[in-house]
Amino acid sequence: MTRVDGGRIDRSQTLQFTFDGVALTGHPGDTLASALLANGIHRTGSSVNLGRPRGIGAAWAEDPGGLVQIEEPFPEPMLLATTVELTEGLVARGLPGRGRLAAEPDPARYDAMHAHADVLVVGAGPAGLTAALDAARAGRRVVLVDEQTEAGGSLLGTGESLDGVAAAVAELAGFPEVRHLQRTTAFGHYDDGFVLALENRAGAAAHQSRQRVWRIRAKHVVIATGAHERPIVFGDNDRPGIMLAAAARTFRHRYGVLAGSDVVVFTTNDSAYAAAVDLADAGASIRAVIDARPTAPAGWAAECARRGIAVRAGELVTGTLGEERVSAALVATSDGADEVLPCDLLLVSGGWNPAVHLFSQARGQLRFDEALGAFVPDGELAGVTVVGAAAGLQESHFPAISLRESGFPATEPATLWRVPGDGAHQFVDIQRDATVADIRRAIGAGMTSVEHIKRYTTIGTAHDQGKTSGVIASGITAELLGVPVASLGTTTFRPPYTPVSFAALAGRDRGALFDPERHTALQDWHVARGAVFEDVGQWKRPRYYPEPGEDMDAAVLRECAATRGSVGILDGSTLGKIDVQGPDAGAFLDMIYTNLMSSLKVGMVRYGVMCGVDGMVIDDGTVMRLAEDRYLVMTTTGGAATILDWMEEWLQTEWPHLRVHLTSVTDHWATFPVVGPRSREVIAAVFPGVDVSNTAFPFMAWRDTVLAGADVRLARISFSGELAFEVYVDAWHAPAVWDLLLAAGAPHGITPYGTETMHVLRAEKGYPIIGQDTDGTVTPQDLGMAWAVSKKKIDFIGKRSFARAENQNPLRKQLVGLLPLDQDVLLPEGSQIVEHEVLPAPPVPMLGHVTSSYRSAELGRTFALALVKGGRERIGETLHVPVGGALVAVEVTGSVLVDPEGARRDG
Repeated sequence: MTRVDGGRIDRSQTLQFTFDGVALTGHPGDTLASALLANGIHRTGSSVNLGRPRGIGAAWAEDPGGLVQIEEPFPEPMLLATTVELTEGLVARGLPGRGRLAAEPDPARYDAMHAHADVLVVGAGPAGLTAALDAARAGRRVVLVDEQTEAGGSLLGTGESLDGVAAAVAELAGFPEVRHLQRTTAFGHYDDGFVLALENRAGAAAHQSRQRVWRIRAKHVVIATGAHERPIVFGDNDRPGIMLAAAARTFRHRYGVLAGSDVVVFTTNDSAYAAAVDLADAGASIRAVIDARPTAPAGWAAECARRGIAVRAGELVTGTLGEERVSAALVATSDGADEVLPCDLLLVSGGWNPAVHLFSQARGQLRFDEALGAFVPDGELAGVTVVGAAAGLQESHFPAISLRESGFPATEPATLWRVPGDGAHQFVDIQRDATVADIRRAIGAGMTSVEHIKRYTTIGTAHDQGKTSGVIASGITAELLGVPVASLGTTTFRPPYTPVSFAALAGRDRGALFDPERHTALQDWHVARGAVFEDVGQWKRPRYYPEPGEDMDAAVLRECAATRGSVGILDGSTLGKIDVQGPDAGAFLDMIYTNLMSSLKVGMVRYGVMCGVDGMVIDDGTVMRLAEDRYLVMTTTGGAATILDWMEEWLQTEWPHLRVHLTSVTDHWATFPVVGPRSREVIAAVFPGVDVSNTAFPFMAWRDTVLAGADVRLARISFSGELAFEVYVDAWHAPAVWDLLLAAGAPHGITPYGTETMHVLRAEKGYPIIGQDTDGTVTPQDLGMAWAVSKKKIDFIGKRSFARAENQNPLRKQLVGLLPLDQDVLLPEGSQIVEHEVLPAPPVPMLGHVTSSYRSAELGRTFALALVKGGRERIGETLHVPVGGALVAVEVTGSVLVDPEGARRDG
């Protein structure tokens, strides 16, 4: 509970931080955990289910207990105090089970980086440095990643000289083809040498990213990830002050912190003796080393004797006492008695588990090594080498570093998963409050697979992903089942190795960049005009342009009335546009569309419908024939990318013999529909060289012209039923042409309108929007578009499906109009339609649903479109729509509610 000499912290500087409202100090180089221990704080919170005290149990990512909530510099829940670097002004609090997500946006930046290597080495301990140096000296391109703040691996916690490490790092820095990344955790290993790693950039400047995800592709991956010390399960083994033995040693040598003053050590192997000796040399009182083996190692026993440390072989720690922190260890002595050993720190070592996560993620197989009592890599894995402690090896071959002792001592360790007991308070997974009793209950429920038991008990599913609990759970399960642990195996190691924040995975792809926002060339004009936008696919489209005091309903009614009464203008640039070129372009489009396109004359436009292979409508739009071998296909805004992909799939997989090329030109052409009875006058004023009369410029024709040096294409296309012209111009000249159109239309009160008005106008004419008035079960015939299905073509996508019996069913849902008898009632879109005036007992047969619903300035009332079973045969009938607990009576009409004769189309 105090600082001692040594460590790798910078004692010349003091950092101020706050924990649970108390002001504390630490030093650069500290983690939050080491600084808390230096201030005498072991408890960091309480457990997620039982509310039991929890504290720091290890020194790095394998810690099962020390979760905290960071409040400053930015709220982050569920972080390990052992991996949080101490910074000036850090504010944290203990975690009462669960954390708190930030309510404010994260101001930090996150990035993604890419690297390619001949050799990727994961881990900068002795074995990893050796591998990296060997590869670099051989002229290989090397990437070396390590999760710690500095290289050295396990040596950072032993107190040995790191001169050899420093020399190796310096030599690596001299190779131009070596990239060395500390604070970088490889968390996922995938096929073909692909590894994901997270780099933490503590203290990064405001203009730098806080974390970076590295996407590394390597010809060969060297896994030098070391090993994790394994705990032993016994009664009340979850109290704060119970810690892995090597962790206490790390706190002493790396951070200059003595984790306790009155210590008991419980071990099954030699490595814990080093912790006992080192803490005793630092001033702690070591009450005893409790060794579960029948005989203690002579060399270590002699070292303990010189320091007055009792070594008690053949004994077990069976439980603990304490409230906020351990106060005593309960020991079953060799003569069968029970003894209470007071302590404020209980160190535990049940052996070592190789960190085989990355090997296993790449589908490497494991085997149980009886001598080590651990699972180790088994066999070879193409492109992967496992070295050092990760492979279960005892010695490093790094020449410049002397290892006093290794993680796997030569003296035979004992394999002890748990001390006998009732299991109720024997915690296997401290994070999940999961006990031996839970495993016993899972087995009693008939489970024999560790994968099933993991999910039943939740063991290994918390933030450390089973680093301390996974293998123990296998061992205890095997013991309870009476089978060898080797045959039972382990659960699957899956990415990520340690938790990775969603912010880091998203990188810069968040907010407007998560799903990129696309703007037309008139975006600035729309914003200045006060447009209210809506998302249509990735596009930001003006929904309406409110004038002072107007809500959406009022603005849309005004825009509709102005357009039908005089002239309106729409930014329709988001319309999907696909350039189709090649000698076989016509034949190709004949197969894609339900109607003929090869017969279309150059200079003309044709409406077309596309169906899927099941005969259901997937898109509609117009097609311009620009030349004998060239067409311009228009699609819905939201479906442009999907339709281009659809067309490419057929062209490349089914009809590769066709000489056709497809190119998206959606962004190239701005499109401005000029709509209404005065639209001809506006177009004539802007393009005086074009004869816009009905005779010279008929409906569904297009003409090219030039305006002030800019190429412009005009088309007589109407999505409103009114006289309308569509103006196409390249995006660069679009704002200037838009301004000219507005100026020419000013004498007529030209009114810009948005997508909501566009929807009303088209719905009044019964023009469907694919995806709104259709739901994937609608054919062209259901939409009243049998005229758009060619009877001349031998084949096209979806044709065979039209012959199915179901497609001939007279009760298929068909598109019709609905007029509420109460003309002010606006039917909610999606509302169901029923036949009965009074609802019968459920289940109530549903006839269909409302697809579009609006208020109409032209009709002076509300109206709707709907899909209704046998709808066209029901025209004139009264049906009902449940709205707000009441039934609204509606008259079924044809789908065309404004100008059914089409007289307005030509002005």
